[in-house]
Amino acid sequence: METIEVLFSFIDKETEKHAESDQSTYLDGLLITLNRWLDAEIKPEVEPTKEEIRKAIQLAILKGMRQSSQPNHQMTPDSLGLLVGYFVEQFFEKEIKEDQQITMLDPAIGTANLLMTVMNLLGDKIEGFGIEIDELLIQIAASSAELEGQPLSLYLQDALENLMIDPVDAVICDLPVGYYPNEEIAKQYEVKADEGMTYAHHLFIEQSLRYTKDGGYLFFLVPDHLFESEQAQLLNKMIAKTAWIQAVVQLPDTLFSSKAHAKSLFVLQKKMDGGKAVKEVLLAKVPNMKNMQALELFFAKVRKWKKENKAN
Repeated sequence: METIEVLFSFIDKETEKHAESDQSTYLDGLLITLNRWLDAEIKPEVEPTKEEIRKAIQLAILKGMRQSSQPNHQMTPDSLGLLVGYFVEQFFEKEIKEDQQITMLDPAIGTANLLMTVMNLLGDKIEGFGIEIDELLIQIAASSAELEGQPLSLYLQDALENLMIDPVDAVICDLPVGYYPNEEIAKQYEVKADEGMTYAHHLFIEQSLRYTKDGGYLFFLVPDHLFESEQAQLLNKMIAKTAWIQAVVQLPDTLFSSKAHAKSLFVLQKKMDGGKAVKEVLLAKVPNMKNMQALELFFAKVRKWKKENKAN
């Protein structure tokens, strides 16, 4: 913690200085700070690890986002990132053991905190790709990844238009929730609403499946009420055609500001020739993450499920 505090203090002081002199936002000042650090114009007093760099930058981003009124300036909490990382580790255990590189896409990458958490957790096993429409967020993501020494390719664009990437082994995404305004683009999707605007999170799931290799896995943080909306039938139909549901894991209410904002982890596998659905979908609820005993029982349940339902 001491290194993270010293590092955050260094980043924060420099960022405040730039934001004040340029009369810009804290996040704009943060980008200047990260780039000056990369160019060796400034240097912290400590020698941090990749994960310490990520955590210190995350604290600065959180500070900047509290001052920002933009709704897309939100960050996935660390605890959720580590949980997603645990499930990625479980589903790609064979590849990790055999030291195979895993390609992973986050189509709504933001500042890359979720993807970086998973990449740092799994060491050097992942080559990351990210799509983001917000120019400031993607620049912060690029500088953060470079400082952490992680291989990350980034694309500034609307993630629901055609992407310039090859299909990946895995997708992770904290899905943007709400309506998608571009109806011309939405028309190209099976989950397009019969009337009015389509849910962006439904479109992101379909787009992610398009860019996943056959047999690949997708890890989504989804609203708890995903299958209760008036558009849920279209989503169900598209998923049934292209993927097998692996797991639906309810996350602790304590991680969210209100019950209405609660999320679950939704894991899919894209269908492939010679593959089949799991015998039993994992349905579970993560206990309070401060209760270590309950958490260990939860992880034991996941391992037992995995053993009994050998994933393809």
